[in-house]
Amino acid sequence: MTDPSAAPPKPSSFLKPLLWMALLLLGGWAIWKWGLPALAAMQKQETPGGGHRAGGPVPVSVAPVTRGGFEEWATVSGTVTPLNLVTVRSRVDGELVRLHFQEGQMVQAGELLAEIDPRPFQVELDKAKSQQAKDQALLENARTDLARYAALLAQDSIAKQEVDTQASLVRQYEAALAADASAVASAQLQLDYTRITAPLTGRVGLRQVDPGNLVRASDANGLVTITQMDPIGLVFAVPQERIGAIRGRAGEGEPVPVEALAADQASVAARGKLLTTDNQIDLASGTLKMKAEFPNADGRLFPNQFVTVRVRVNRIADAVSIPAAAVQQGSKGPFVYVANADSTASLKPVRTGPTHLDRTQILDGLSAGESVITEGVDRLREGAQITVITPGQTPEPAAEAPSGKPSHGKGKGRDAR
Repeated sequence: MTDPSAAPPKPSSFLKPLLWMALLLLGGWAIWKWGLPALAAMQKQETPGGGHRAGGPVPVSVAPVTRGGFEEWATVSGTVTPLNLVTVRSRVDGELVRLHFQEGQMVQAGELLAEIDPRPFQVELDKAKSQQAKDQALLENARTDLARYAALLAQDSIAKQEVDTQASLVRQYEAALAADASAVASAQLQLDYTRITAPLTGRVGLRQVDPGNLVRASDANGLVTITQMDPIGLVFAVPQERIGAIRGRAGEGEPVPVEALAADQASVAARGKLLTTDNQIDLASGTLKMKAEFPNADGRLFPNQFVTVRVRVNRIADAVSIPAAAVQQGSKGPFVYVANADSTASLKPVRTGPTHLDRTQILDGLSAGESVITEGVDRLREGAQITVITPGQTPEPAAEAPSGKPSHGKGKGRDAR
């Protein structure tokens, strides 16, 4: 018998599962109606070789393969070295009374740099001159007596022995006078040495002695150093396999250009020429030291400065070359992309030679007249469609028709402009 107190089931407990099932069916029908066609269209656009490739042809920049003169340069490290470096020393001992230069200034050859107390040397010069005057007077008196004795001998009034003795005395005084002249010259030279002058044109360094100190000719440090700044030298080492070509051209009388690079390693700080080479190869490094000469009127190169050096090794009269940016490196070696006449790209392996500035020599794989791709290579593959643009130019986006309505180049389309 049914319990009259039991409550009848609620209608919502039966409707809730039916409602969820209806929602699932409606969502599945919507996906089938709109989602699947859109996904298929997207896959069709992304599939290579499909009816429409996203982005269209790859924009690239190209450059021609040229044939002509090419220079091979070697890049090494070098040190700026003055052609002349002098330590200025005093040649006499004495008190340093004056300095006539400022540390770090440029001085000219013969310019007065310092003064030693000249008074002791002036005394010695005066003494030598006094002795010279004394001996000069004695000589003149002896010559007068010799002339008188000679006259008496002619009259047979004097013995010939006295005349010979007087002639010998004259010669003694002549010798003494010659010694006096040497003593005067020596004393004058010592006095001149009290004025210390620059032996060459260059830049003075820091002074080693202050005025008031006693300086000696034997002092190792001297007074100051002078470095020749213009022209200036540069010493560098070249690998032994490059020596033959460099020395060969230098032996033919052809100047071998040398360049010193700036701190950015791209611009040239100074240009010079090869001056000389060492006489033996360094066994430890297998290199030969060379010295170049650079004009340095602006003082851009400084002694003991470390610089990167480029020296021309060889000149090739007929070489195939391309921009260095076109050369790519792969697992099988270097290669380039060539722009074909049908607006496609082809991959070509090449054999490269040296690179100078922004060009690389091609030993095998390309011919003059071909065009290589220099920009846009990261998006290329064999046979890819390309469009050539000016370097730095942004390509215009390809015109796309509205969905479901193919463009016929009319109205407001890009072709109608």
